[in-house]
Amino acid sequence: MDFARSSRGIYLRNPDQQLVKVIVSGPFGVGKTTIIRTLSEIPPLRTEEVMTATGSLVDHLHGVRDKTTTTVGLDYGRISLGDDLALCLFGTPGQKRFHALWEDLTRGALGALVLADTRRIGDSFEVMGMIEEQGIEYAVALNDFPDSPHYPEEDLRQALDLAPDTPLVTCDARDRGTSLNALLALAEHVLKLPALEQS
Repeated sequence: MDFARSSRGIYLRNPDQQLVKVIVSGPFGVGKTTIIRTLSEIPPLRTEEVMTATGSLVDHLHGVRDKTTTTVGLDYGRISLGDDLALCLFGTPGQKRFHALWEDLTRGALGALVLADTRRIGDSFEVMGMIEEQGIEYAVALNDFPDSPHYPEEDLRQALDLAPDTPLVTCDARDRGTSLNALLALAEHVLKLPALEQS
């Protein structure tokens, strides 16, 4: 059996696919691991560990009190957009102590999907600032939690200080359809592609 040939069929739809690095970022507890798990066509790599009582002193649980695990390295998944393009999704840890790792992960990325939470919108500013400093194009996806407050788009754009052409969408990181829409908004923005249709 030709293992390389069979592996290609499992891991890549087309061995000639262009692979593009995309960052999935945002503050602690915003849903980065969840959205990568939802979108990935391969079993995702996750580096989640159970939060400890000691860790809860470092990672403030305001607004995410039900959170029991945290990413301690990175998340990785991949999704094909058609036969010739695959997005490699690298999820960054949201805590400040991982900034050195974050900078390494963002190197060479074509774009970033920044997840935000309207219950604590200010938590997104630091991540967005770091992405802008790296010169990475991005889109913002508001992860819609059950108790998320809703605001007019114009108010949210102003609060986040978004450029007029920066995509701002809403998604549920547990739902493949809305998560894919968020990713496609980013892909269309950074790749300057015509509107992509869901398969």
